[in-house]
Amino acid sequence: MERLEGIYKRFEGLKPLSGSALKMIALITMIIDHIGAFLLSQAQFANEPIVSIGSHAITLYFIVRKIGRLAFPIYCFLITEGYLHTHDKKHYGLSLLIFALISEIPWNLEHSGRLLYSGQNVFFTLFLGYLAICAYERFKDDRYKMFTCLFGLFALSVLLRADYGSRGLGFILFLYIMRDRKILQAIVGSCFFSGAYAIIVAFLPINMYNGERGFIKTKAAKYAFYIAYPLHIFILYLIRLNTFGYN
Repeated sequence: MERLEGIYKRFEGLKPLSGSALKMIALITMIIDHIGAFLLSQAQFANEPIVSIGSHAITLYFIVRKIGRLAFPIYCFLITEGYLHTHDKKHYGLSLLIFALISEIPWNLEHSGRLLYSGQNVFFTLFLGYLAICAYERFKDDRYKMFTCLFGLFALSVLLRADYGSRGLGFILFLYIMRDRKILQAIVGSCFFSGAYAIIVAFLPINMYNGERGFIKTKAAKYAFYIAYPLHIFILYLIRLNTFGYN
């Protein structure tokens, strides 16, 4: 492992992706994933085999969803970077919570066609993951308090049934704790979810991150990135409602 870490450090200067570039990759792949989940899943042409590999049929829907699996690990990584670089940790956490609440209406409509739905959107998972990092740092010298807080957060994620659930929360905390062990972070992190190859691929852009903020610098640009989540979900809901309807 130390040898791999040494090889990794040799390429420290070859990292072209800023935080803004990672955000755009995450946003685009997320939109692709949601197009697959909420539109192409209903379209017959998208579920017809393009090619068969053994007993597995490859469809457009399958391809789109696999591309979309790249988004969540990158968003989780960005949460850890947000914690490390924000000047106001309370404000950062509050922003995540506000957009989690804002996103609930379009999320519920997209999933059920109604204002109520049993699961919660992924912003809640990101918010709880951020709180887990805060608890870890605040109480790391008092293991009893730290584990009590973390247990409470994990329990809350289960009760809320937030997207990616407790596993997503644990993934965010893991990324933060292993932030200085990039090779181990990628290897172990790839085991958190089914379809691990997509997580492995997601660690490629993550490890091309150069530590710079990039072109998303103003508050307007920052919040536009946040607003893109509930906005695109609502647009997809309208498209699905007028094209396929809801059962």
